[in-house]
Amino acid sequence: MTLRVLLVDDEPLARSRLRTLIEAIAEPAAAVVGEAADAGQALAWLGQDRADLLLLDIRMPGRSGLELAAALRALPAPPAVVFVSAHAEHALAAFEIDAVDYLTKPVRRERLAAALQRVQQRLRPAAAQVPTLVVQDRGRVLRLPLSELLYLKAEQKYVTLRTAGRALVLDEALADLERRLGEGFVRVHRNAIVARHAVRALERRAGGDADEGWSVRIGPTGEWLAVSRRQLAAVREALTAAPG
Repeated sequence: MTLRVLLVDDEPLARSRLRTLIEAIAEPAAAVVGEAADAGQALAWLGQDRADLLLLDIRMPGRSGLELAAALRALPAPPAVVFVSAHAEHALAAFEIDAVDYLTKPVRRERLAAALQRVQQRLRPAAAQVPTLVVQDRGRVLRLPLSELLYLKAEQKYVTLRTAGRALVLDEALADLERRLGEGFVRVHRNAIVARHAVRALERRAGGDADEGWSVRIGPTGEWLAVSRRQLAAVREALTAAPG
């Protein structure tokens, strides 16, 4: 399968460089089938032809690349998007609208080839995509499978995200993260959200800091998190529904 690529960048030299890089990549096979200098031209082109992938700049006259990527979702068969930008600070926002990758200029051939490989894998009609949470940790943008998350707990100005193997400190509000987690998570307290699959026990524990002294035990770490009286019924339901 040869990937059909539409280049969207207001700088002709940037489009020319990307075309040259794509022509130099043997695997996966890709071909530039069109170019656009702004979002309007890109949408007009897509109204007449088909692309598997947009290599898309962020800052352009008129609508930005982020706005164009959001608009693509309304298409019957939206192409994949890989952002190509000189500004790394937009990476988190790009992944939140399901970008396959985010490349910073000047783009290296090896890095572009890796992005094309990811696009090809996504387009294969094989397995369903794994649900993930995109977060930023100390300048790094990470895509974490939801199945690996155990809990998120707000502490002062930060949120600690815990998996079985590590703890990440996030500079995001717990409420904002909760909206991106889906139905597999339950709030146990105003400051904590737990993955349903991670709940191993619900007990009344003496000396706990929760209302009524209730806490949940998190597997596989064995930690106990306080459960508020307000959330107790929802946590009981999650424990009943979660596999053993």
